[in-house]
Amino acid sequence: MTLKLKRTPGLYLVGFMASGKTTIGRSLADHLGWPLFDVDAEIEKRRGMPISRIFDEHGEPAFRDLETEVIRQRVRMVQAGMPSVVVLGGGAFVQPRNFEILENNGVTVWLDCPLEIVRQRLGDDSMRPLARDAKRLEELYEDRRPLYSRADFRIEIGDDDVEAIVQRVLALPIF
Repeated sequence: MTLKLKRTPGLYLVGFMASGKTTIGRSLADHLGWPLFDVDAEIEKRRGMPISRIFDEHGEPAFRDLETEVIRQRVRMVQAGMPSVVVLGGGAFVQPRNFEILENNGVTVWLDCPLEIVRQRLGDDSMRPLARDAKRLEELYEDRRPLYSRADFRIEIGDDDVEAIVQRVLALPIF
């Protein structure tokens, strides 16, 4: 593996919905003493509505534009010397414009969670607009895997042991 030095101290967690990005991100931020920034939570805060409603009322393209704007702003803060653990929504990293922003501005870690676990975690969650159709969910999962694989590092998620997963992230050669 070739390590490439990055210009900024951002750690970006990427992966499919329900892969544990927010939960692991919280614990990782605590271990590092860095702030946690959740892109989806910031979008909901700015719009004053859940993402599902943004999708329903404004459409996915409007959501993706807002997502990119929020990511750009956070990357600027990281570039200014504010290290952060940044949790990206499931579709953020697969958008070419977001990938370009993140590629040289920190380290990306793919939390690779099997679809079976994703389905268990989602249950009957109707609040995630892209998880409402089981067949479409599986197609989306398969379509996104090759794009997630562009991340700097991959951590396999096989269970819900957050501390063990965080320790695997902290064992990466970037620390």
